[in-house]
Formats: sequence, structure tokens, C-alpha cells
Amino acid sequence: MIRSYRFAMSASNSRRKFTLRARDWTLNLGERTLVMGILNATPDSFSDKGRYYAPQEAIDRAWQIAEEGADILDIGGESTRPGSQRISAEEELRRVMPILEALAAGRKYPIPISIDTSKLAVAKASLECGAAIINDITSLQKDPGIGSLAAGQDAALVLMHMRGEPSNMQTIAPSKDILADIDIWAKEAVARAQNSGVSSENIVLDPGIGFGKTAAQNLEILRNLDRLAAAGFPVLVGTSRKSFIGALLKKAAGELVLGTGATVAASIIYGAHIVRVHDVAAIRQVADVTDAIVNA
Repeated sequence: MIRSYRFAMSASNSRRKFTLRARDWTLNLGERTLVMGILNATPDSFSDKGRYYAPQEAIDRAWQIAEEGADILDIGGESTRPGSQRISAEEELRRVMPILEALAAGRKYPIPISIDTSKLAVAKASLECGAAIINDITSLQKDPGIGSLAAGQDAALVLMHMRGEPSNMQTIAPSKDILADIDIWAKEAVARAQNSGVSSENIVLDPGIGFGKTAAQNLEILRNLDRLAAAGFPVLVGTSRKSFIGALLKKAAGELVLGTGATVAASIIYGAHIVRVHDVAAIRQVADVTDAIVNA
């Protein structure tokens, strides 16, 4: 007896293509997944435990990230791990400016630099030192002036969804409908940016995996990335070494390269344009192979 099978899949196999403006850079999104390499210049990162807190180690790692195949470097000077507390703009500048200044001097750094901050003073100083992207986990809610700054400098702006703040995001009551929450957030965040003068060609949306979501909700978001993509903007996903992967595998943050790779592959299949990761060399391979499958 011959049986016929019908398969249904909600994953997208044809990501919408975008041209993202980021000051002097033009990034083509959709044909090839861009890898954003993470550089945490903090003493208390949940994943690398302050490994790149010393400026020279951070600078060396920045060059290594580019050599490993990253398309964007994302520098952060304030930890956003669960339970972390905010630091002053002065302290954040003390951590990130030596790195930015070193990369701006001498030979040209080969990929665009993103500054991971929600402080106007840090964003402004970073753009003055060559950064092209502002990655704001608060979506302009902490410091709305970042929107006007991005607009005036033609910088790209990443808007991320977060429930609560890093200090309490894992202790607040779970959302009853996380996808609906993200739908509402996307409309409001984009409106804030556009009302500040930011062009649609400069906006990227990040659903904020792990930021106030349960493990099950993180998986639900990944399965439904096409829903966020329907908002009409490029999608960035950051699952790297997140605790929900560790919980699934019963492994520590430093042992989650393969688990992260699985979430990255799924993210690409379901519509992500940019993936933000620590383990650039390994994930570059995952992205390239997944792109080949998706584009075929």
C-alpha cells in the first residue's frame, strides 16, 4: 500500500530582503544571515565572566571577532544578565571608550560597530568614535534622546523587547500571551523611533530572547519569528548561551555552543536576518549551512 504524506511547516523559506543603513555602511539583509559578534567589556557577564573586561584583551578579541567571520561587532559596557544593576554613564564610558578609540586608530576596522547601550551619553560618544549602530535593549524607553541621535547621525537602531528590567525581569509574573505582547511592543517601539525621525531603513527589531520570558516562551518566540517579521523590519535574534538552552541540555553557559547553534539554525529558518552570538567562528558555519538550505 502506498501512503501519501502531507507536511505542514510554518517556517519561512524566503526571508524578505532589506537594505539597512548604518551611517557609512549599507548592509544587505535576507540573502545571507549576518553574524553579530558579542564583546562584553564588563566584569560580571553571565557567559564569559569578565574575560574581556581589561581593555587590551577586549581590543584583541574585537579583531578576532572580525577575523572569525562576524559581520557586525557589538560592544557592551553594562551587563544585562538577570539580576544585574544599572551603572552610571561615566562608568560605562570608561569601559567601552578605550576599545572604540583603539579600533578607530591605525588600520581600519573591517566591519561596522554596534554599541549596546540605553544611555544617550554613551551612544553619542560611541558614534563620535566610529560606531554605526545603536543597540538599545529598552527600545528608547529609558533615554528617548537616543532616537533623535540615531536619526541625526543616520545610525542603525536595534529595538529590543524586554519585560521589566535586568534587575527583576526573571522574577516578575510571566506574560499570559507573549506573542501578543511582542506584537504590541513592535508597533509602539517603531512608532517611538519614527516619531524621533528614524527612517524605516535604519530600524531592526529584536524579540529579546530571555529578557523576561520563560523557557517555553523563548521556544514559542523562535517558532513564530515570522510573526514579528510581518511587522516589516529586519529581525535580530540573540539566543547565545542563554539559560533556557542550558536548562534543556543541563549544561553551563560555556558548554552551549552546539545548543546555541541549534537555536541559530531555527532562527534563520523562521526568518531571522541577524544573529547575535559569542562563538563567532562556530556559528558562522551554522549560519552559512542553514542559509544554503533556506535559499535552496
